[in-house]
Amino acid sequence: MTLSRRPQTRPKSIRAIAKGALTAAEDHCRREGVKLTPARRQILEILAAEGRPLGAYDLIERVAAATGKHPAPISIYRALDFLLDNGLVHRLASRNAYLACVHGHARRDPVVFLICDKCGTVIEAAPKAIHRDLAALAAERDFTPRAQVMEIAGLCRECQG
Repeated sequence: MTLSRRPQTRPKSIRAIAKGALTAAEDHCRREGVKLTPARRQILEILAAEGRPLGAYDLIERVAAATGKHPAPISIYRALDFLLDNGLVHRLASRNAYLACVHGHARRDPVVFLICDKCGTVIEAAPKAIHRDLAALAAERDFTPRAQVMEIAGLCRECQG
């Protein structure tokens, strides 16, 4: 699946969100005693600056454009695994793509992604009501969830008109 091309310029708010995601990642790594290596940081920076989901091979191309060297896919996947394990990025299963986490929720909180079928925009939300309902459902069944991710496809406000 090909994702839409990156716009030529990014709004200032995207830059601020990207900076916030990086600061949150650095704080998280310091608290948890894990290392945000240059390779991991670069992948997170790319995802945060992009503001939309990217596949692993899109990330390889972005790294190659920035460094002049094509990284091995395994190095990209290792960086993504670290970022996923630490709640710094999300994986959208329906797109096989990754998105920087800019919402600041706890790692095990339920996350809902609203994905526009037309333009590919992804809106991340962590609604409290769903958190309560899913926690109650899991407790009723004596189940401990590892991840709680929902993807809802449809049309964003801009594409509805």
